[in-house]
Amino acid sequence: MAVTSIDIEPGLLRDVKELLGASSNKDAVIESLQFTARMARQALAAERIASREFTDDQINAPKIDYAE
Repeated sequence: MAVTSIDIEPGLLRDVKELLGASSNKDAVIESLQFTARMARQALAAERIASREFTDDQINAPKIDYAE
């Protein structure tokens, strides 16, 4: 793991620690980065889904009964 030194606004860090229930500054930063990465991945997935185009054959396709 890389060691990085950054300046973080104390009030923002305090808010994030409280909101995430993080026990340390390091945990707050790690959880924030993980959260941001998840949200960005979800946004990209939503964009891919929203940009899909379907043909009339696909939209009006008969339903499949998987119970058969």
